[in-house]
Amino acid sequence: MSENTKKGGWRTNKWVRAAIPALLLHCSIGTVYCWSIFSQEIADYIGFSKSATEWAFSFAIFFLGMSAAFLGNVVEKDIHKSSLIAAICFAVGMAGTGFFIYYGGQHQGSMLALIGIYICYGLIMGIGLGTGYLSPVKTLMLWFQDRKGLATGLAVAGFGAAKAIASPIMQGMLAGLGDGGIYKMFIILAGVYFVMMFVGHLLLKKPEGWHEPQSKEESQSMMAVIKSKPVTNYIGIWLMFYLNITCGLALISQEKMIIKCLGLASFVGIISTVSAIFNAGGRLGFSAWADTMKDRNTIYKLIFILSIIFTGIVILTGGIQNGAGNTLLIVLVLTLIFFVNAGYGGGFSNVPTLLSDHYGMGNISAIHGLTLSAWGFAGLTGNQMAAWIVNKFGNPEQIEHVLSDGTIEMITVNPTGYQYVLYATIALYILSLLICLFLVRPTDKALEAKAAKKAQKSA
Repeated sequence: MSENTKKGGWRTNKWVRAAIPALLLHCSIGTVYCWSIFSQEIADYIGFSKSATEWAFSFAIFFLGMSAAFLGNVVEKDIHKSSLIAAICFAVGMAGTGFFIYYGGQHQGSMLALIGIYICYGLIMGIGLGTGYLSPVKTLMLWFQDRKGLATGLAVAGFGAAKAIASPIMQGMLAGLGDGGIYKMFIILAGVYFVMMFVGHLLLKKPEGWHEPQSKEESQSMMAVIKSKPVTNYIGIWLMFYLNITCGLALISQEKMIIKCLGLASFVGIISTVSAIFNAGGRLGFSAWADTMKDRNTIYKLIFILSIIFTGIVILTGGIQNGAGNTLLIVLVLTLIFFVNAGYGGGFSNVPTLLSDHYGMGNISAIHGLTLSAWGFAGLTGNQMAAWIVNKFGNPEQIEHVLSDGTIEMITVNPTGYQYVLYATIALYILSLLICLFLVRPTDKALEAKAAKKAQKSA
């Protein structure tokens, strides 16, 4: 323990001032991924189709990326202001969503209710998501300078684990709150998450000895810093981040139906929880692993190569179409689902550290925010691409599912459509790998290590 830490106690403790507030913020906003748990209930309650309400989630991810891109400079200058904005917007957006669900229940089919949900869950919560996601990242990297990947992975893992933690709680609330439980749940959770995020906001603090650099790097605009390297380098990072999210969302959005297609409808909840754990584990594991590498871009190469291999195996075996009743094919499909979740999470956690290795810490929040715009656009394209493919290709078919009470439920699935989604994702993974190999340059640290190794060999 350092002398400063001994003197300052909790006020200078990196876990109290960085890790815990990051987890409080990310475990709150990460519950945005619980949308699939209650989207059908919302649709039924307000009198709209599920596809109409799904846009609320797409808007939330889009505005997450856009608010991160446009408010990155606010986060850079004042993490207390940005974390407070995050707490207020997320809580107000969630409470507002609850109100408009209530209104929609009283006025079935009301466009005002649907638009209100879009604005509250999509726009207002989206701003809270973007600022809340960014606020603790730079602070973590400053406190954990020797293990930046581990630190950011820990926080971002909280974002991924939020779904696994909150899902059973939300399902219990929906069952226990009775009539109107869907809107009551939103209003109650708005208060709970505001308290969590506000505590995180109060605790979050940069190290005492840190002063924003006043060098040329700081005086330059964000675009000038990006142009300090070939512009294609940043374009490559943005594109491979965007494509990895698009592929992840395309498969994750169809995950439950694929599981049902394999004859595992009774295990959907368990498998979804396991996949959420892989998502969180990928965020922590891949980022910690990258700390040991000379060039963090290597971790993306591994993610894309393994994603191509696993996707290719399921395509060649027709795993989704032929998987029902075949244990080996079921294992292969589940392995693909789990790894895509892990790679999806790992792609998130390594972005800020990869950017800091390339462009330094001076403008990292702003550059990271701009890069998160890729998440926003992927939120609009990933789910929608998969839904279009499933609707366009193959033929829906009915399969039987025996419920716990012995009654039989008929489930509509489209095995061919889900299989075709994999053709699109493997093509995008291959494109991502090519971008990773040829557009994203090695970091200065990696080049120095390579030169030193070469000199050692020649000596």
